[in-house]
Amino acid sequence: MPAALARLRAILIKWVEPNLRAWFGSRQPLIWVLALLAGLAVAAAAILFRLMIGWTQLFWLGDTSERVHSIARELPWPLLFLGPVGGGLLVGLALRYLLAARRCSGVADVIEARALGGRRISLRDGLVSAGVTALSLGSGASAGREGPVVHLGAVIASAVGRGLRLPDWGQRTLLGCGVAAAISASFNAPIAGVLFAHEVILGHYAMRAFVPIVLASVSATIVSRLWFGDVAAFTIPAYQITSLWEFPAFALLGVVCALVSVIFQASLMIADFVARNVPIPLVLRPAVGGVAVGAIALIFPQVLGVGYEATDQALRHELPLWLLLSLLVAKTAATAITLASRFGGGIFSPSLYIGAMTGGAFGLIAAGVFPDMASSEGLYAILGMGAVAAAVLGAPISTTVIVFELTGGYALSIALLLTVSIANGLNNALHGHSFFHWQLEMRGVSLRSGPHLHVLRARRVRHFMTPPDSEPETVDAAAPGLPRLKADDTLEQALRLFDTSGHDRLPVAGDGDPARLVGWASQVDALRYFNRALVEASQEEHQS
Repeated sequence: MPAALARLRAILIKWVEPNLRAWFGSRQPLIWVLALLAGLAVAAAAILFRLMIGWTQLFWLGDTSERVHSIARELPWPLLFLGPVGGGLLVGLALRYLLAARRCSGVADVIEARALGGRRISLRDGLVSAGVTALSLGSGASAGREGPVVHLGAVIASAVGRGLRLPDWGQRTLLGCGVAAAISASFNAPIAGVLFAHEVILGHYAMRAFVPIVLASVSATIVSRLWFGDVAAFTIPAYQITSLWEFPAFALLGVVCALVSVIFQASLMIADFVARNVPIPLVLRPAVGGVAVGAIALIFPQVLGVGYEATDQALRHELPLWLLLSLLVAKTAATAITLASRFGGGIFSPSLYIGAMTGGAFGLIAAGVFPDMASSEGLYAILGMGAVAAAVLGAPISTTVIVFELTGGYALSIALLLTVSIANGLNNALHGHSFFHWQLEMRGVSLRSGPHLHVLRARRVRHFMTPPDSEPETVDAAAPGLPRLKADDTLEQALRLFDTSGHDRLPVAGDGDPARLVGWASQVDALRYFNRALVEASQEEHQS
């Protein structure tokens, strides 16, 4: 018996020891601890961000609550109009003198940072961007607070990863931890935070990243609930599906929501294009946008700020049909103007708002056509809220769960899944991508064609070139007649030049001085580097 136990012990050691060695060697215990700490830090930052929005409102509305439009409609009209204008002047000054990118940051910047190995998110710029966004939303800008909080969470987590020199996969995982914590703290939705980080930011569900992201999400939720209480973001009555014959109506609502999401995104794009081509000084651009938003708010104060109060009213069927349709148009216009004029803010809350108005209006119309069969318009508002947001964000799974956790409406799961899937599928068919990916493609970053295209365009010659020989020091002397590369040329440009020139080794010139030789690039090294980057991307997605 002792001999058998000894053999069993030896087998277990032989089996377990390599796994533990790999686990410790990849620094996973450290990342678990950092994920927990990141969740706590991001939750505190999310709470502070919301407080900053309230403090800004205090100077304008005299109140820090989220009941913005109820308070705004009691204000004298000059004060109501001048709130977004005055905020715009301050935002313009901040963009001009405090932010190097001349804009506030959001979810698209986090996705880009993930594609670049978790790097290129400045802590200083991220904190300033969050402050400018809080100023924007507090002064009435028609945008969302969740996207900026996601970026803030990613900034905090990324700073930790860079400071400890974690490997690329570890930095990307911490990036996901920051995002999950931000979503959880903002929505009181821990499951949705985990799914959003995987679905939108990481783009995979690798088990190695799952545990840290869950730790961050849970810790952030606990802190958020200790501060705000364990309550859903929206308080709605209990709804139920009246008849299974309503499912064709739910499917039709999905089609309508897809069209609304496409129009909403097109409005954002058109407004951005117009703003880029109108010669207005940057420092004045937000103020000009504030004039337009303030003018809309004189008629529809419901468009100001995040808009959760009006969304909640739509979910509780407190708005008439004409107002639902009017707010659908007004909020689309106000959000497009807000973002095009470079106020800080995101699109998550506006997407929920527009979806709720769409669903509520659809429900009222359906009740008029089939009064004995249609469920409450509040139920349709919930479905519309999820469908439009999922289509705009390109995140059907996490958005579905967010709606569940926001409303507590798990009984509507079948109808919500149907509506969300149809809206998301048709949006992809008509529009081709989410709003975040459109923002990235405007910057020359394409992630839709798989990792190979992004690797080709994001990696540079300096990443795989070799140092120059000791002599000579100029390109012409070292390689007379050969075409030259630059250190900042992309991997794609290098491979094309190797192919068209027929040479397998080319000189690399300095970016500032084209005559100076800074290295040599070989075709074999370029291909080896390309293959290694693709293998690393594939391994990360399947790492346990």
